[in-house]
Amino acid sequence: MVAGFAYLVAYSWRVIADLTGPARIVATTVVLVTWGIFIVDYLVRLFMADRRWVWFRTHLSDLAFALVPVLRLVRLLRFLTLLPGLRSTRGDRLRTQIMVYGAGAAVILIYIASLAVLEAERHAPGANITTFGIAFWWACVTVTTTGFGDYTPITDAGRLVGIGVMFGGVALAGIITATLASLVVELASRGHDDREPATRAQVRELLAKVEALTAASARPDPARDAGTPGGSGLSGDPRAPGGSGLSGDPRAPRGEVLDPDAEGHGGDDRPGG
Repeated sequence: MVAGFAYLVAYSWRVIADLTGPARIVATTVVLVTWGIFIVDYLVRLFMADRRWVWFRTHLSDLAFALVPVLRLVRLLRFLTLLPGLRSTRGDRLRTQIMVYGAGAAVILIYIASLAVLEAERHAPGANITTFGIAFWWACVTVTTTGFGDYTPITDAGRLVGIGVMFGGVALAGIITATLASLVVELASRGHDDREPATRAQVRELLAKVEALTAASARPDPARDAGTPGGSGLSGDPRAPGGSGLSGDPRAPRGEVLDPDAEGHGGDDRPGG
């Protein structure tokens, strides 16, 4: 953080003040030394990684910090993502982080692009970006992809800065727009849980519960198996071997259930009934 702040101060001082002589040499030295620190740090960690390609793909933010050291200052905004009431759910925390870091990166991108295009254009013949105010206006117009065209870079270095600002602006705008869209969809779906699609985590949780119930039902139950041969002798079927012999009709022989439709068992006290 200290090196990133030193880089920002030295670079701003060199460009805005249009330094010359020893002062410019001092500012340039600070810029190059701090930038070199970030580059060397990134390369050392890359070559020390066991799986370099995997490390490269999973540490793209470190590459951005090495190329543009002042982006490290975005991490200073981390305290804004920890404010109470902004992180009730995991989705809320993620959206808050994206919004805070995206806004911080946009501000830094605009500021650094203003300095870079001013340094490239200021002394070029026929250039119209000659002050920091004009450069800042141009960066804001370019990063939002508005492009009024009232101020344009004419040098190759200035146009390269413009290309970087345009692509960076499109990326930031896409991220922020997607985050806002996600927030709107979540707010609109609150209170309508039955319309929300199930996530993979919810499906896995449901399958785990089903498997647990299946395993529990497959285990032997002593109370359930008490009526089997060798059990307690109480069976749901009085005709079963070892059963109790109790039936729904007290006139039935032991182990036999009377059929009310059979002759002699009509439920009538008359002869032949």
